[in-house]
Amino acid sequence: MLRCCVLLFATTLLPAQTPDPRQVPIMDGEAGPCSVAFTVTDPKGAPVYDARIKVHIEYGFAGVRRLDLEAATNVDGKTQFKGLPKKVKGGILYFRAAKGELEGSASYDPQKSCSGENSAIQLGQI
Repeated sequence: MLRCCVLLFATTLLPAQTPDPRQVPIMDGEAGPCSVAFTVTDPKGAPVYDARIKVHIEYGFAGVRRLDLEAATNVDGKTQFKGLPKKVKGGILYFRAAKGELEGSASYDPQKSCSGENSAIQLGQI
């Protein structure tokens, strides 16, 4: 019993690791070979930290498979989506970004640019 308590006490004293705010978050959809990276900026062109980017994907035969993904940006306004299907219902994916009262969007055609396209989203007033 004493060992258990000593081990528990020792693990509670370890400092918590904080994530690196410059590391680019990567959301993996695990649905295909495509990827796209985004840089989100405010109306003045400054990077937006913790902007949320969402996408709804319908793919597979007759679009029966569905996937909703969301990722946040790092301090440089960057994030990446990977594992996206090459063929999607409608052919185009629409990414919507928001932070507080600001929002913006971008479209992406995985059949034209499947390997890591960089795209920008500028947020504006709703």
